[in-house]
Amino acid sequence: MTGTPLRIPRPVLFMISILLLGALSTLAPSSAQAANGVPRPDHVVIVVFENTSESSIIGNPQAPYFNQLANTGANFTNAHAIEHPSQPNYLDLFSGSNQGVTDDSCPHTFSTANEGSQLLAAKLTFTGYSENLPAAGSTTCSSGNYARKHNPWANFTNIPAADNQPFTAFPTDFTHLPTVSWVVPNLCNDMHNCSIATGDTWLKAHLDAYAQWAKTHNSILITTFDENDGSGGNQIATIFNGQPVKTGNYSETISHFSVLRTIEDMYGLPHAGAAASATPITDIWATPTGAPPSAPRPVQPLPRHR
Repeated sequence: MTGTPLRIPRPVLFMISILLLGALSTLAPSSAQAANGVPRPDHVVIVVFENTSESSIIGNPQAPYFNQLANTGANFTNAHAIEHPSQPNYLDLFSGSNQGVTDDSCPHTFSTANEGSQLLAAKLTFTGYSENLPAAGSTTCSSGNYARKHNPWANFTNIPAADNQPFTAFPTDFTHLPTVSWVVPNLCNDMHNCSIATGDTWLKAHLDAYAQWAKTHNSILITTFDENDGSGGNQIATIFNGQPVKTGNYSETISHFSVLRTIEDMYGLPHAGAAASATPITDIWATPTGAPPSAPRPVQPLPRHR
């Protein structure tokens, strides 16, 4: 005996499909999350300033934009550089080691693992942007207000020359940014040779547009310093801003190695040098990995048929 085929009204089929899609979405991992308690941003931009203590930045009326970032992002009140002078700290932040360099001498050549080479090996992207770099790929030690001692990727043979760019190449369409990029102002705008107010003005003029965009595009701006002014503790200002970031002051001790480790964990990279023993930053994220899924939307009544 052949039964009459069950005919399900189209509105009912539509609602069933919506419910199934919702259930599947709670099972699939978010593209904005990675393992190890950190997010997976679409883009990270790191900007590094020079030789200024944390107490000279946070609360200083000469640094209104730095303080705006601190008040709207994750402000670390116990962040520290590793050593003195400048160049070793850039190498620490980029590669987890000063590579045996303890001064600002130039040139140096290394082939060890670093943030950029790890990203490239993972089929992701990296570019460093240095203000006043005389030409893409340049390995000159100095040119006007540009100094290679503040450009660590220029020293590594496993970073292509094409990833060593002048700041004029920084995209205005931020969707074209690499996965991770560094921005290094010149010797005046990074506060090395000029005032805190000069650096503050430069930061707002050149990176506020990205900072605002990052709030709605799963991206992060990290603002930090290579070292302090030589006072005890080597404490520096370090601020994270962007959509994944939870606003507040954070008092845990962090260092350049902590920041490197956190970025490596974001993209599932190996750990370079001392980053392997550093603690990643896991408490500042607005949507931590492993958070329970959002409550399902209530089912709307089916439309009536006439």
